[in-house]
Amino acid sequence: MSLKQYETVFILTPVLSDQQMKDTALKFKQYLLDQGAKIVNEESWGLKKLAYTIDHKNTGFYHLLQFEADPQLIKTFEVEFRRDERVMRFLTVSLDKYALAYSKKRKNGEFKKSVKEEASV
Repeated sequence: MSLKQYETVFILTPVLSDQQMKDTALKFKQYLLDQGAKIVNEESWGLKKLAYTIDHKNTGFYHLLQFEADPQLIKTFEVEFRRDERVMRFLTVSLDKYALAYSKKRKNGEFKKSVKEEASV
């Protein structure tokens, strides 16, 4: 079984309470763990304005999961998103070596440091 790195970003409906949003994100994380995936990174970006209206809503809760999993798992994982009415949109992408390097730098805050250094010059 060869594991690949994936990243999923999903948008939850803004009508959820803070606790409901956390519970929904935990549901998807737990699904991955139950299927043998390894969570590498998880980020909750909070309530953000959407680029365009989805189901008459202008905002949504954004959440990111980065994980290692068997490629066969992705189909069933995405079915879980489609079944949940709280999910407005989702996108899963496979990460190549360049995306992994970028993700590691972003997670470690290296981009923020370089911007601060440029501002002080």
